[in-house]
Amino acid sequence: MASLRGAKRLVVKIGSALLVDRGDGALRSDWLRGLAADVAAIKARGTDVILVSSGSIALGRGVLGMPPGPLALEQSQAAAAVGQIRLARAYEEALAPHGLTAAQVLVTLEDSEDRRRYLNSRATLEQLLRLGTVPIVNENDTVATDEIRFGDNDRLAAQIAVTVAADILVLLSDVDGFYSGNPKFDPEARRFDVIRRITPEIEAMAGDEGSGLSKGGMKTKLMAAQTATGAGCAMAITEGSVQQPLSALDAGAPATWFAAEGDPQAARKRWIAAMKPKGEITVDAGAARALAEGKSLLPAGVTAVSGRFRRGDPVTILGPEGMLGKGLARYPSDEAAAIRGRRSGDIEAILGYPGRAALVHRDDMVT
Repeated sequence: MASLRGAKRLVVKIGSALLVDRGDGALRSDWLRGLAADVAAIKARGTDVILVSSGSIALGRGVLGMPPGPLALEQSQAAAAVGQIRLARAYEEALAPHGLTAAQVLVTLEDSEDRRRYLNSRATLEQLLRLGTVPIVNENDTVATDEIRFGDNDRLAAQIAVTVAADILVLLSDVDGFYSGNPKFDPEARRFDVIRRITPEIEAMAGDEGSGLSKGGMKTKLMAAQTATGAGCAMAITEGSVQQPLSALDAGAPATWFAAEGDPQAARKRWIAAMKPKGEITVDAGAARALAEGKSLLPAGVTAVSGRFRRGDPVTILGPEGMLGKGLARYPSDEAAAIRGRRSGDIEAILGYPGRAALVHRDDMVT
């Protein structure tokens, strides 16, 4: 099955129950230092690492002296506002001794459902990874209301894995894998080492039991697996409370691996190919040759723009001899028309802001 040693890009989800002590609400600093050592070792192998971390509300409510039990929305948002500062500082201090820079990224469900926001999030994360940072992603609990929430970081982690085309997602949990029943109550429950396809029978085995500090149960983990594996990303569920959980998984610790369906890039190309175009971009022969060589589409090679589309909408790319492919536009149609045929260095003077060099990036294109 998949191995962390073969990963080019890894996303790891960390739940509140792993980071925050159930008793006094304090940060589990020793555990976090162990995780940071794991991250440093994995990055030293050339693997990009993104952490999707819960914990801001759990930390904040402890600081504010909020009583145990469910919180009202505004209480959760207040706790998150206090706890997020402490969570970011904790990661910064844990990673710094390894020469690693932490970067905080706060998102909401809207950021993945709206293509424009999705592209912005993706571009930011890609740049942070190119700069060698460790992005720490969390739901923006200070502003997210119920209708724009992921609701749990299992599904958020899966969406981040899809966004950055990760090849492995690891959910650090309070159990060591996916079981046929709840092992806390069913002594006959057995753990699956590998799940190659999520069948209705597998779905029926997923329960809703969650940890005391966490909202995520096995059902949400299965939903995360469906999202990740469908986008070409393998996923593992493993016990996270050990001192260095990623090293333990690397060494063969018990886990359930969900097999990926293909690879991330191929899945992304299928997704783009299935979209209905909102407009057309026509390019000259030079641009057509560049696209055939796997390069991005620059404004200089564009001869015509038609249709009405927004940033992030799919467009058809046409060359002198017909259709060349489809891609996601990085500019709305009116701005694309304004910069067609011009150098990328002229974009700021034309549009009034320093835009992106590519009109359609090669990672957002299928030819």
